[in-house]
Amino acid sequence: MTAAVLSTTAERTYRYLRLGLAATVVVIVVAIVVASAQVGVLPSVSHYYYSPARDAFVGALVAASLALFALSGRGPQRALLDAAALFAPLIAVVPATVVAGQVPGVGDGCDSPCLPGTTGVDADTSVAVYLVVSVLILAAGVAVLVRSRDLDRRGLTGSLLAATAIVAAIGLWWALDRASFHLYAHVVVTTAFFALFAAAPLVLAISPGQSASRGLRIGYLVVAGLLVVTGIVYLVVTVSGVSTTIPVVLVCELVALALFLMFWVLQTVQNWSDPDPTLI
Repeated sequence: MTAAVLSTTAERTYRYLRLGLAATVVVIVVAIVVASAQVGVLPSVSHYYYSPARDAFVGALVAASLALFALSGRGPQRALLDAAALFAPLIAVVPATVVAGQVPGVGDGCDSPCLPGTTGVDADTSVAVYLVVSVLILAAGVAVLVRSRDLDRRGLTGSLLAATAIVAAIGLWWALDRASFHLYAHVVVTTAFFALFAAAPLVLAISPGQSASRGLRIGYLVVAGLLVVTGIVYLVVTVSGVSTTIPVVLVCELVALALFLMFWVLQTVQNWSDPDPTLI
């Protein structure tokens, strides 16, 4: 009779983080369904910021950001997922603009896209906090890089450089052109998040050093391909402002969330029994 193989604390931690990332999608979708019963179907997931789903929406995205940092792993996808993690909180705290009639009781004075009421002030406070905390995290990352010998120095250096560029770009845009930041930041950071995230499963699918089975590699390719298609449709509809009979942006965002969930389910399957449960 063979003894049961016990999982390590690290294995369990990474399992729960991956499952938790998948669960953030469930939280957002359930919040949308519940809020829709009160305010109706809104044009996009982002517009539910102005509904009773707001707290769940913001909390899930902040939690996802922390988990992405923890699970970014090594290699090229480390920089990709670390960068995506930087954009996730901004999706939450810099909301989409509205025009009158899009959200019941919100933005009645917005004849053109705007952040209604005190939303812009609230967003500015959140962005200021985000920038300060980001700088502190970058400083901590540099300290770890300088002092530690037993780590992926090349990967951490790449992540720190990418993160520094992102934080600097966001800070400069916000400081120098607050009006355009309020109007366009949400679309820009949402697109950047999913573009970076789409690259991660592609890297996992084609990297020769991966331990993934053929089926998992195909799954990663499907996720990456569908994310690219979804992103293109999202951008075309958002930028063109074309009127449609169905909420295309909402559908695109829900599809992207489903693919995000699918990716982390695949990751959980691939790494469930990995004794060194990093991303690769």
